[in-house]
Amino acid sequence: MRKIRLAMCQLRTCPDKQTTMEHAEQMVCQAAARGADLAVLPEMFFCPYVPTCFGQYAEEADGPAVRAMSAWAKRYGVVLVGGTIPEREGDRLYNTSFAFGRDGRLLGRYRKAHLFDVDLRDGTAFRESDSFSAGSEICVLDTDFGRLGLAVCFDLRFPEQFRAMAVRGAELIVVPAQFTVRTGSLHWEKLITMRALDNELYLAGVSAAQSPETGYTCWGRSMLSDPFGQAVSVCGADEECRLAELDLDELARVRAELPTFLHLRRDLYPVAD
Repeated sequence: MRKIRLAMCQLRTCPDKQTTMEHAEQMVCQAAARGADLAVLPEMFFCPYVPTCFGQYAEEADGPAVRAMSAWAKRYGVVLVGGTIPEREGDRLYNTSFAFGRDGRLLGRYRKAHLFDVDLRDGTAFRESDSFSAGSEICVLDTDFGRLGLAVCFDLRFPEQFRAMAVRGAELIVVPAQFTVRTGSLHWEKLITMRALDNELYLAGVSAAQSPETGYTCWGRSMLSDPFGQAVSVCGADEECRLAELDLDELARVRAELPTFLHLRRDLYPVAD
């Protein structure tokens, strides 16, 4: 059996970048000490999720944060998905997730494809596209335990992206996120379980902990769903490092019982390979 231990590192971001980086390393270290094979940090894990901070906290892809995360993966012997950071490339910023192997090698990066531009009924307005450019690639990576898909936050609302990852062999998809309190309370759990059920795979949504002092309060409540769309493990709103065990061979059993992928009607609708 291909069993792995996933650590959802629901980190509290503080206004001081270096303090948060040091705390993130402590959480990855704690996850590894508890037997984690894969550790996942939240979206914008060292940067307050407010537009005025994105440019100030941004780094290039070979900057100190990426080098630090590579070192953490190697030091603690885990596959690490470094949440996301504001990545600078030339005059553009991207909301980017970097993933590293146990040896610290960069496995790949994913730039958030769907930017969060909304006007909610409670008066909340957000224009992520005022700060970031959108990514343009589907991301599925090879790891030592299997195929890993990456998406970020608002991407959860676009099932086509998750089906594309599934047909490319993703067995587990991780989604660093910071849903608002309103949308989180209404949709977070539903979206995670439905994307897992749609594609008969494991899916982990990893949020930041609630940190009102940063000027943005997210929903928290990181969670893992199994291939039947059942919640396996759910955090609260506060900071915690929660571990859960996955059996990736379960996908074959689920897909044998419910052979969704044998019945895709590619003649009726496109399915991206």
